Amino acid sequence: MSPAAEFAYRLGAAARRPASWWQLLKFGLVGGSGYVINLAVFALLSGELGMHHVSAALGAFCVAVSSNFLWNRHWTFAAADGHAGFQAARFFAVSVAALLVNLVALEALLLSTSMDALAAQAIAVAIAMPFNFLGNKLWTFA
Repeated sequence: MSPAAEFAYRLGAAARRPASWWQLLKFGLVGGSGYVINLAVFALLSGELGMHHVSAALGAFCVAVSSNFLWNRHWTFAAADGHAGFQAARFFAVSVAALLVNLVALEALLLSTSMDALAAQAIAVAIAMPFNFLGNKLWTFA
């Protein structure tokens, strides 16, 4: 089975299980807390400390991803077996991929609109969330 076909099969199978929807809700709640953490740290770094928006986004990412890993490992995907270090490495890889989506969206929003950096970051984080969930559901905590 090709990787794309396997991905489609796993995605379809997961969508038919009620437990997957409960995990999505938990992931959303954890993500919501990470979202608030990300924006608070971003606002502190870019506003109060005057850091460039990319540096502030990277700092906010580091704090939020640490919190999100702990909550997702111990609550959202608690039934998933696996070594914490192995899961952390995969979680970080998925998070970095989602961060790249976030940074592209952030730059695009700042270049194409007149919105301020915090509002653009809020939208960029939301754009990256589905990539993050699918990567963690289907790979990190599979």
